[in-house]
Amino acid sequence: MSKRSETFLKSWESNIEKLVKVSAKKNHAVETKHRQIVEGACSIFFKKGFHPTSMREIAEAAGMSMGQMYHYISSKDDVLFLIHKHVQVLWYQVLTDAKIEEIGDPSRKLELALRRSLSFLLEHKDHIQFIYSESKYLSREHLKVVLEMDNKNVVEYWRELIANALEQQGVKADIDMAANLIAYNNVFLALRNWNLKHRPIEERIEFVVNFLFQGLGLSRPS
Repeated sequence: MSKRSETFLKSWESNIEKLVKVSAKKNHAVETKHRQIVEGACSIFFKKGFHPTSMREIAEAAGMSMGQMYHYISSKDDVLFLIHKHVQVLWYQVLTDAKIEEIGDPSRKLELALRRSLSFLLEHKDHIQFIYSESKYLSREHLKVVLEMDNKNVVEYWRELIANALEQQGVKADIDMAANLIAYNNVFLALRNWNLKHRPIEERIEFVVNFLFQGLGLSRPS
């Protein structure tokens, strides 16, 4: 695991310790149980939605008793928070893969990262659609951390790649605005899949990548 990935995971872990009340012994089992709860909860949430789903239904879907589950979480806010973490961790693993990290050409790196990101988010479109529709139910404390982590991890990743590509090609642009726009455009295909699923996936990805490069004033790598 790269140093960047370790820092990323630790930043989530420190926030989980602050917000998610865990009475179970702090060890690797906690992470396993959290993932078990997330997977079980998602199987219900994607069908019923967040608000109508009960904690008992989440426990049953996760294969736990209510008492056992409450050793690892204390509320549905915790579950929704852990889903955000789950998606970001999977996404970050894709984007910090050696095939991307080892690319020396900034423009090529940006293009491959965009392609990988768009493919990943399309593959996990159910998670993305759920997060965008149900995050309004997060408590203020949980939502604040989710937004901070999104800025620190997702947007910051694009800030770095965009800055390097712009410098390479001698192009000037508002890096912060561009990074936020790309972070949002990355979920476009997942959110609009209902209206675009008749189009080949590669065609959709190619259009978005080309659109973003043109918007930044960058030339695509040959």
